[in-house]
Amino acid sequence: MASAAEQLASNINFSTFAKAKDLKQRILFTLGALLIYRLGTFIPLPGINTSALNDLFQQNQSGILGMFDMFAGGAVGRMAIFALNIMPYISAAIIMQLLVAVSPALGQMRKEGERGRKQINQYTRYGTVFLAALQAWGISIGLEGAGDIVIDPGLYFRMSAVITLVGGVVFLMWIGEQVTARGIGNGISLIIFAGIVAELPSALVNTLELGRQGALSTWLILAVILLAIAVIVVIVYVERAQRRLIVQYPRRQQGNKIIEGDSSHLPLKINTAGVIPPIFASSLLLLPMTVANFSTGQGPEWLNIISSYLGRGAPLYLTFYISLIVFFAFFYTAIVFNPSDTADNLKRQGGFIPGIRPGEKTAEYIDYVLTRITCVGAAYLAAICILPEILMSYAAIPFYFGGTSLLIVVNVTMDTVSQVQSHLLAHQYEGLIKKANLRGKKR
Repeated sequence: MASAAEQLASNINFSTFAKAKDLKQRILFTLGALLIYRLGTFIPLPGINTSALNDLFQQNQSGILGMFDMFAGGAVGRMAIFALNIMPYISAAIIMQLLVAVSPALGQMRKEGERGRKQINQYTRYGTVFLAALQAWGISIGLEGAGDIVIDPGLYFRMSAVITLVGGVVFLMWIGEQVTARGIGNGISLIIFAGIVAELPSALVNTLELGRQGALSTWLILAVILLAIAVIVVIVYVERAQRRLIVQYPRRQQGNKIIEGDSSHLPLKINTAGVIPPIFASSLLLLPMTVANFSTGQGPEWLNIISSYLGRGAPLYLTFYISLIVFFAFFYTAIVFNPSDTADNLKRQGGFIPGIRPGEKTAEYIDYVLTRITCVGAAYLAAICILPEILMSYAAIPFYFGGTSLLIVVNVTMDTVSQVQSHLLAHQYEGLIKKANLRGKKR
């Protein structure tokens, strides 16, 4: 028999959506914030020769520069004020999570509740500004040494570029937090999502144009479209998959009230690490090739040798790519999910897994199950990312049809839709409560 929540979810329709004024305001606020972000991706840095920049970007868009341009919604190719996008904030958040895991002081701060979380978020913001300043300074120096891109090179251009790019990152960070608090969905994820989706039409048009010119065969384009649809279906299926551990709660007494025993479950996602492993693996592998492309063969000999062996589609490249994805899948899962803390929380609440002794044995069992499903999740990530990677290696397929971009788009879409459904369910519950109160008053 369906639960009350499932029955309410099945009754959600457009009339319910029309009555949910708070949800409509949240959606409009989110759309307005994303529109401001898209406008900022078309405002270039002062003192940039756009034609020379386009020529340089066309020569290096197959490396990490192209991948960052995908995340930034084309802002890197235009060298806009949002060229750094939200990536420094993500890097700072990951570094802070690592520090929380290894530092006893930060770990204790996280256990303090809301106050500790706010303090950790403040440290993350400081780290974002620091990383953004370093990256912006490096970009300004790189632009000055890349030909005639900078109209008037010098200290003034470097300072103005650093201030502009750091300001863009801080503004995007603020927009992301506002969307999370006052909009719908996760603001940081939606910014990356909006950048990828906004460039999808132009990427599709360019692919079709290559087919019209004969650079790509019609069958290859159809195969890419079918593969993209198949990848989306697999992503949806696996991202929703869970390994549920049964948790029993015994009958207990609280004061004068006796609480009957109950059973629940502990959901463990198949892919706990999300999209972090493909992003990290791509960055590490594409960096030598991108540096070599910028140096136009004038760099150190060892760098040119590494770039030749790590070329896109090379066996060594694919081997390292799979290995790094698997490594980061296990590494990030160990950071975001602690079996010992979960076992301690279950023990404090009186819950236990049937057949497993509470405490250390429960932690060992959860770790054992988590390790097995992480193997499945790592294999899934490697397969999703490696198949489009092979196509991009042997054909001029844009990054937007790759596994990483599809992972981000599908994950953010599913998360946003689930939040919309949660708001609609809450609105229906409020309506039922109001009706019950009115009936009570009439009686």
